[in-house]
Amino acid sequence: MNGAQARTNGAYAATSGVALEGEDLRTITEAWERFSAGMESVEGVRPEILMSWYRCREEYEVDPHLDRAPAAAEVGAHSIDHDVVIAELGGMAGAAAREVEGLDGLVTVADPAGRVLGTWGSRRIVHLAADSNLAPWSTWSEWASGTNGMGTALESHRPVMVRGPEHWCRGFQGWACAGVAVRDVVTHDPLAVLNISCWQKPLSDTALPWLAKVAAGTEAKLRQRAHHSGTLLAAAFADARVAPGTPLAAVDLAGSVVLANSEAAVLMGTPADTPAYAPAHRWTPQFATLPRLARHAVERARKDPDWKGATQVFVPLLGASVSVAVHPVFTGPQVIGVLLAFGAADGSAPPESPPEPAFGPGHARPVPHRVVALREDRWVLLDPREIRFAESDHNSVWLTTDHGRFVSATRGLDRLEQQLGDKGFLRVHRRFLVNLARVREVEQGFKGALFLATDARSRETVPVSRRHAPQLRQALGF
Repeated sequence: MNGAQARTNGAYAATSGVALEGEDLRTITEAWERFSAGMESVEGVRPEILMSWYRCREEYEVDPHLDRAPAAAEVGAHSIDHDVVIAELGGMAGAAAREVEGLDGLVTVADPAGRVLGTWGSRRIVHLAADSNLAPWSTWSEWASGTNGMGTALESHRPVMVRGPEHWCRGFQGWACAGVAVRDVVTHDPLAVLNISCWQKPLSDTALPWLAKVAAGTEAKLRQRAHHSGTLLAAAFADARVAPGTPLAAVDLAGSVVLANSEAAVLMGTPADTPAYAPAHRWTPQFATLPRLARHAVERARKDPDWKGATQVFVPLLGASVSVAVHPVFTGPQVIGVLLAFGAADGSAPPESPPEPAFGPGHARPVPHRVVALREDRWVLLDPREIRFAESDHNSVWLTTDHGRFVSATRGLDRLEQQLGDKGFLRVHRRFLVNLARVREVEQGFKGALFLATDARSRETVPVSRRHAPQLRQALGF
């Protein structure tokens, strides 16, 4: 047993301090009943729990009477940092499990999508947890399973406790749980989540401090790695071959500036020739589009290590767009950031990065007459009338069209809804936006559920949530 594991000894010996008893229990239970029935405001609920309830009801539309978590779906590739963090948390979870066995406690580790990867605890509690799918191959994100320790921790930047009726789904209210997400210290995206659960018993009042300590220790190691990546980015900057006077900057995975020469620093509004190796010391540029550009370049480079590109970005200082060449920087097979050479033109604009329109102050962005989508390595310009419906998959949006399925260039269904709101599109579900002109049939489902058929030949259907059904009925005139 190493030192970190040894410090878990005795962490769960106490069971006081975070229990719900008597009046508190009744208050939260009554608040949950009123809120799940549609009341807009309730009292006696902690702010972080109430915010989670709002997300579950309004944004994610999770059934409050759910009693089993849904099965996990496959997700794409992830970084090596993710694997390292998962392995480290697994070791900590195994050590902690020996402490919670006496309390019938369960320790779980989940990935950034809330998919449970491993559970530790007594045979009885593992078997009991399986009744709710609190087990590997299930999903405990908030959007899938409502307010819970793992899912709510992924939405938060600190450890969270969810007790009994604070769970959004009634079927999980016999549990008390506490979770913490370990986040990438550069992008702040979650890498994994560690959770402790007890059945019909309160958690120890030391659970949250212990979780915070585990997350802090793991993120400290990530900061050391990120500091080293910063030095490698600065070295790549020094070795870059550009013409004299070319504005040049090295930025990390989140678009923060590690190092910029004097010409680039003027454009970006950052200090010149001042390296910032540590993530906390890096500079925020004055380009609102730079984080998106950096993330796009990193995703592209991970798929194709030989990729280099160019695009245009709007520079507030100049009030105009300038060209920028994008060169990913690697350490071994891992991309750690990009070099940006402004005003350069070494390479054509990548199809995934169309030039940024030069909308200066006082210029409104026009409503698009075409929807930009991506298929393989080609941009496709779609007439909105060709789109039958759009479906969100986390931040990605899939467009089902007369020409097949495409990934929308617009990230997030909310943003696409804003673009297409005056083109006859209506939000009918938290995950679906439908072209009303393409609706061919409306089907009645179980307990009044509605489904829209947009293509009678393939029988593709779009579900309509109860919250959106009245607006749909009004829009269709029935």
